[in-house]
Amino acid sequence: MSEKPLESFVGVVGKETWWSRIEALEAAAAEGRRCGWAARQRHAIELTIARLLRAPARAPNAAESEIVHLAGLLAASFRGLAAKGKAALHASLHAALSGDGALTPIFHQMRVAERHRRRGFSVSFAGLETGAAFDLAISRNGARAEIVCDVLSAEDGREVSRQAWRQLADRVDPDLHAWLAAHPGRYLLKMTLPQGLRADGGGENASPAHLQARIRTLLAGDARAQQDETAVLRLDPLVLAGTDTSQHGLLAQLRGDFGPEAHLSVTVAGQGVFVMAARAAREDDVGTALRRRLAALSGARLSGAAPGVLAMFLEDTDLAEWRGLRETLRLEGAARGFLAGAEARPVAAVSCATRAELIGLPVPQSAAGGEVRFANPAHPAARSPELAAAIRSAE
Repeated sequence: MSEKPLESFVGVVGKETWWSRIEALEAAAAEGRRCGWAARQRHAIELTIARLLRAPARAPNAAESEIVHLAGLLAASFRGLAAKGKAALHASLHAALSGDGALTPIFHQMRVAERHRRRGFSVSFAGLETGAAFDLAISRNGARAEIVCDVLSAEDGREVSRQAWRQLADRVDPDLHAWLAAHPGRYLLKMTLPQGLRADGGGENASPAHLQARIRTLLAGDARAQQDETAVLRLDPLVLAGTDTSQHGLLAQLRGDFGPEAHLSVTVAGQGVFVMAARAAREDDVGTALRRRLAALSGARLSGAAPGVLAMFLEDTDLAEWRGLRETLRLEGAARGFLAGAEARPVAAVSCATRAELIGLPVPQSAAGGEVRFANPAHPAARSPELAAAIRSAE
């Protein structure tokens, strides 16, 4: 690997492309208190690399070191590819560094490739080098397997999009500051969103703009804003049980009161406090979204000529949600439910990881072993000693 992995990585991308993207991401990170935070989270890989490049004398911390390592792996992998593979990886990088793209899928693929090399497999980037529908081909002692590396957003399993909720909270902040100036006190706005909330307001879903208009009307004293087919609003005094009235303290208390799936926002103006709390009519179902994606990948991206492994990266989830998905067995239930069906015939195993594993956070913030993995007991490869390290379920 290069002695300067970050410089090598930027060399693969191209300096002009890289720094132009960083400029755009830093502008997005400054837009709105909540949306800016979300942009910094989504593009943490890019922003971390940029920060380290600007301060080369500072030693990276443990999480940053993992990102540096993966950036170096990508640069080394690029050098080892033939011309066709280099062109394909270069195109993938440029797509990841434009529009709504992010580096997460490519770094996930690099991490999966490295983990299998460490397990003793020969690994090739079949998707880049030959245009295969799957991403990686692994082999050991004559046994082969195909690996698909895919990213699933937890937003696909939520009725109320966190992105849309942040947009709403940022949009309504100025309205709440103005209202609190005229109505000092502490308030709680409860919202039930029977049809969910989406940034684009597609279908019958509410949109941030629609809810902002509803909230403005309610604050103006119009009771007709309290209920329609998209939302039920109720404004009450905020009763605080604890003494910690900081935003962090309030959010912790409200999370305990409303549960892990509630969407919360706190606006503070002088001595005034305005809390918004929203829930969908149905519980989040990230497991069902995962099962749907696994079924689609199995049919579209595995050849069936060799055992298949679906290596999933779950994006847009926080540490509490990720831990909950594991401990409540909802993730396991979704994966095993898929593996028990006919659509899983080409699939020998399913694995799942998040940013917690990517940057090497300790257990229980991350999964033991760097991923959760479930074998398909009905697949012949489940009994293959040569492939066991890639297929066997995590203990």
